[in-house]
Amino acid sequence: MHYFLSLVIFISICTLKTSCTPAKTTSNKANNTTISTLENWLSTPINERKPISEEPFYSQNSTKQDIKEAKKLLFNDITHQRFEQLKKNWDNKLFSYQEFSMPIQIKTFGKAPVDGHSLYISMHGGGGTTSDANDQQWNNQINLYQLKEGIYVAPRAPTNTWNLWHQAHIDALFEQLIQAAVLVAGVNPNKIYLTGYSAGGDGTFQLAPRMADYFAAAAMMAGHPNETTPDGLRNLPFAIFMGANDAAYERNARAKDWGIWLDSLQTLDPKGYVHQVQLVPNKGHWMDRADTIAMEWMAQFTRTPLPNKIVWKQDDCHHHNFYWLGVPNQYIQTGKRIVVERKHNTINILENYSPKLSIYLNDEMLNLDQPIIIQYQGNKIFEGLVSRKIKTVYQSITRRLDKDLTFCSELIVDSNSSVIIP
Repeated sequence: MHYFLSLVIFISICTLKTSCTPAKTTSNKANNTTISTLENWLSTPINERKPISEEPFYSQNSTKQDIKEAKKLLFNDITHQRFEQLKKNWDNKLFSYQEFSMPIQIKTFGKAPVDGHSLYISMHGGGGTTSDANDQQWNNQINLYQLKEGIYVAPRAPTNTWNLWHQAHIDALFEQLIQAAVLVAGVNPNKIYLTGYSAGGDGTFQLAPRMADYFAAAAMMAGHPNETTPDGLRNLPFAIFMGANDAAYERNARAKDWGIWLDSLQTLDPKGYVHQVQLVPNKGHWMDRADTIAMEWMAQFTRTPLPNKIVWKQDDCHHHNFYWLGVPNQYIQTGKRIVVERKHNTINILENYSPKLSIYLNDEMLNLDQPIIIQYQGNKIFEGLVSRKIKTVYQSITRRLDKDLTFCSELIVDSNSSVIIP
């Protein structure tokens, strides 16, 4: 998709409008009641609109063409509402969430491809030390790697604790950063990469599995995994670079263990768990830039936003959505797994701890004009047609602001024995 060209058009529209009134849109389907009603709602100033849930088009069944039109209209409207704040954050190089603030440094390499720049988020080392020491690590990180192409961002951790990249506010701040990079800086959302050195490597170990649906690949440099596991990396290529002599906190031993672990996971699931593990001979914590080859290794991959199989292990920093799955907050259990796979129009749940599991669908994943089959461990618990609804489109755009993770249908698996269509 031509994200960069779409961005230019979108910004041009935004400059002609006030912050409270969205751009008017005109559909080619003027005689379509659903879309014309949606357009009328969108043409109303934001502070004068009825709640969208009160509009008749919101919950009614919609056609495939309705959904295609509605997705474009709603995405443009919601991005218009958020664009000004995200642009301010990007221009000021500062993101905030709750009481936490995260400054960033930016370098741009090469000319933007037609489909948009790549984005590399690179986390500094340091950790449980002074603010000055962490500032020095941050200033070092922005110069650590060179790219052939891409926007290279070094964020400054909001705290100076030992687990400066492990905490839940990082997830929210990185989501803001990614949204701003895509909408303001023309980044391709399917070419976003994560890396970090030392304590930043600790962060890569932690964030990559639990935020795998945001990234195309990740590379961990000289860090420690602590309690995390690689389960969630099924669809995220993952590299480990470690000095063979980096024995502090048994970093080298843990890197070797993870290599064996990833080998085993890939043997059991050959289409998943792409990885590269390199223990650099005769090097300690500083690898003399042997790790720089990871930038080119990551660049060969693009994100798979709608994978055929998902392995979702819940981290202690909770997420209630992962790729095309969702769990209500009240049912999330740290350390528990959900494993779901799909083939054609059949979705098979292999593991599921939650009494309620949302499965989100769209026309890119399967044929919604044909019956959908849901199985639990091979036993059929549902077969039938599933409705497309603008409600689901709106909710998924509001939740993620990601075109490739926008859905039009939702099924709720109830206690692994039946299916609810909301």
